[in-house]
Amino acid sequence: MIKRETLAFLTDLVENNNREWFAQHKDRYETAKADVLAFIAEIIPVLSAVDPETQTEPKKCLMRIYRDIRFSKNKSPYKNNYGISFSIKGNKGPEYYLHLQPGKSFFAGGYWMPEAADLKNIREEIDYNTFEFLEITGDKKFTSLFTLSTEDSLKKAPKGYDLSHPQIELLKLKSFIASFPISDEELFRPSIVNHLKKAFEGVYPFVQFLKRAVVQ
Repeated sequence: MIKRETLAFLTDLVENNNREWFAQHKDRYETAKADVLAFIAEIIPVLSAVDPETQTEPKKCLMRIYRDIRFSKNKSPYKNNYGISFSIKGNKGPEYYLHLQPGKSFFAGGYWMPEAADLKNIREEIDYNTFEFLEITGDKKFTSLFTLSTEDSLKKAPKGYDLSHPQIELLKLKSFIASFPISDEELFRPSIVNHLKKAFEGVYPFVQFLKRAVVQ
């Protein structure tokens, strides 16, 4: 579980997103970071029992809190969240992701913004194996927790597909992400690990379908 102080630090950081404040509260940052790393270490054995091919080093899972502001209009130097990527070893595609942010935490699995070749392969896999994909995304373990995001989608049919295709809305997707929200109170409870275990089990077939599509 996550300590309340960890999310409290992020809340304060949003209101004081500057290097001076951060330097004065570096001890709070280090304490919060240690808490998140301990949480990751607690989660990894649970995830690895479901998918043995996932990253198992907490420090490699935790994303940097420092923002790259070189090409951004937003010059705030720090992120307002902790991003945790459980990548699949030897694969830069599908992954599991845990986002910690006060009031906006969530867990997700899938493939965000795949490159053209991978996107083409995923669409072909859905087209060729529609029944399997619908069976996975319609399974109770999946639907009881996850929602398949439709935000990142083409307005027109992708090249090679007709608008009359029965699964055209799936084929128009540019990202394939299944996610579910997590409340702050859930993060503070010891039961969150078991909750995430059920999530890993529910989204595992979805991630494996995408992995199979892009790993030739």
